[in-house]
Formats: sequence, structure tokens, C-alpha cells
Amino acid sequence: WLALAALAHNLTRAAGTLAGTFHARATTATIRDHLITVPARLARSARRLTLHLPERWPWSTDFTQLFSIVHTPPAL
Repeated sequence: WLALAALAHNLTRAAGTLAGTFHARATTATIRDHLITVPARLARSARRLTLHLPERWPWSTDFTQLFSIVHTPPAL
């Protein structure tokens, strides 16, 4: 259990670092509240999944930056 807790902590801190400068210095609880617990709606249409984020969500730019960094293809 200790190894799993350490892995979850390290992944959360890495996500915070990729999201932006504010989340790079934030606590793990803040990262969890802002980026992991996302108030979004998942919709399916024509076998494609679409994530609908709130319109005036204050951390949408940080979440979008994290999402684009994680989902870009690797450079060759």
C-alpha cells in the first residue's frame, strides 16, 4: 500500500507541474481539487467521446495545457 500511495503522490505532483506554475507549487490536495476532480460531463456521439467542461471554470487553461501535453504524440 505504501508503494501505491507514493506512486499516486508522485503522479499527482507531476500532473501539477505539467499544468502550470501555480499548480507546480500547490499542495496535493489543491491539485486534486482543481485538476483531478473535474466538474465535467462525458458525452458519446458516433463512437467518439467528448468531454464538456464548464464555461467559466477558473482552471480550464491549466487543465487544457495538461491535457494537451499528456496527449501529444511522442517526438521522434
